[in-house]
Amino acid sequence: MKLVKLYSPVLLIVVIDQLSKNWIKANFILWESRDVLGSFLKFSYVNNPGIAFGISVGDWVMLITVLSIFATIFIGYIHWQEQNGHVLLVLAFSFILGGAIGNLIDRSSVFFVENYVGVVDFIDIGLGMNRWYTFNIADTAVTVGIIFYLIHSLFFQEKNYLSDEAG
Repeated sequence: MKLVKLYSPVLLIVVIDQLSKNWIKANFILWESRDVLGSFLKFSYVNNPGIAFGISVGDWVMLITVLSIFATIFIGYIHWQEQNGHVLLVLAFSFILGGAIGNLIDRSSVFFVENYVGVVDFIDIGLGMNRWYTFNIADTAVTVGIIFYLIHSLFFQEKNYLSDEAG
């Protein structure tokens, strides 16, 4: 039961991420954009063959994918080690791990298809022509996880360096 509690958020993020990407691929054509909340929030179907913020990796996509696999395994290890830690820290690593797995599922297709197109991105935020980088649920989960981690680090971590015994 403890494992279910620990990994439910991870699984939920992966499922929502993959369902949303499949919905976009089934209902949009590549580069199609539709308003959701006026010009502020749009769904715009794009493929990102690079890494964060569309940074190109050129011919290094397989190496980046292998490194992503190892990074995800490492995040999973940290998540397991922190399972009895503060709830915010456990949630932080759950969100980061779920997001990493979600994008890794897309990225790993580089090993199985001849023409790798990249990770599906579709959340498009901005005002008018001023847009942020297009992203997906997995990216959002990683960002939220990092925010949770920072909040924990700033407000809930023991601060031994402020000890009264330090003269």
